[in-house]
Amino acid sequence: MALKGDAVRKKIVELLQNNTEGYTSGEDVSHVFSISRAAVSKHVKVLRDQGHEIESVTGKGYRLLRKAEKLTEVIVQQGLETRIFGQRGMHYMASVGSTNLEAMQLAFANAPEGTVVVADEQTGGRGRQGRTWHSPAGCGLYVSVVLRPDIAPNEAPIITLLTNVVTAEAVHSVTGIVPVCKWPNDVLIDGCKVAGNLTEIFLSGDSVGHVISGAGINVRPLPEKLVPDLRTVPCSLDEVAGKELSRVALLQAYLTQYEYWYLLTKEQGFAPLLARWKALTDVVGKELTVQVRGETYKGIVTDVSTDGMLVLQSEGGVEHRLFSGDIL
Repeated sequence: MALKGDAVRKKIVELLQNNTEGYTSGEDVSHVFSISRAAVSKHVKVLRDQGHEIESVTGKGYRLLRKAEKLTEVIVQQGLETRIFGQRGMHYMASVGSTNLEAMQLAFANAPEGTVVVADEQTGGRGRQGRTWHSPAGCGLYVSVVLRPDIAPNEAPIITLLTNVVTAEAVHSVTGIVPVCKWPNDVLIDGCKVAGNLTEIFLSGDSVGHVISGAGINVRPLPEKLVPDLRTVPCSLDEVAGKELSRVALLQAYLTQYEYWYLLTKEQGFAPLLARWKALTDVVGKELTVQVRGETYKGIVTDVSTDGMLVLQSEGGVEHRLFSGDIL
């Protein structure tokens, strides 16, 4: 069956991107997709209108100079190889109060698992404990996903560690740098914060109805006026990579990693995820002071439990299991 519309354009982008030799002739594109040369020209015009920089040279053909950077469903799905995440509804907004709140409303309206909300800017971005997550336009990737996991409420904290691993793996994918996962929800490079996540759990009776998992990743440097307000010194992926990175490529990597780890956890339980999180963190074995709702706990981190709890053993041998908190 012949491909049509967006499906053809997605494949044209992939074809041009994979041609490391340079130009791809209009005749070759026509032959590969069984369409006329005139249709090729029309598809290329649409791709240019979407923001792709495509050079055309008479006698040589087409060459992709730069992919479009707008985080719309059409653009993101060009090169996205997932089956669920980003394929069951992707909602792009130039500006929004909070991607988590938008995703929550969609979930209550029966949006399927894997639904994605992404924005260029959040005017009311939130972190843990009601803190503000600064989300200026064009500086980061602000994304939330709808999950419908078959887990007990007491197991839900594992979603925070899942998103922590997913974010770290996506950062590694686009930068080549292996970051550190800081319990419970931060991602660090050389001690500075590049990302965080917020998990919100909604119950249906005595079971989990749905979960909204949101992440914010600093891609471009934050405006200097925002930096003094932050608890942990921030940095951006552009700064640590030493070049300008693609937010579209980062979102594609994020959704790909989310699908991999989420489905693996469904199939094999929490063990593979926890093993990977422990490999990405340096917290186990350390002496820490953790503040939880005004209470302070000090001790050695002996483990992270199968449900995502930090296991802290105090000097007197008392074991504390903490699902969230601030490391002081």
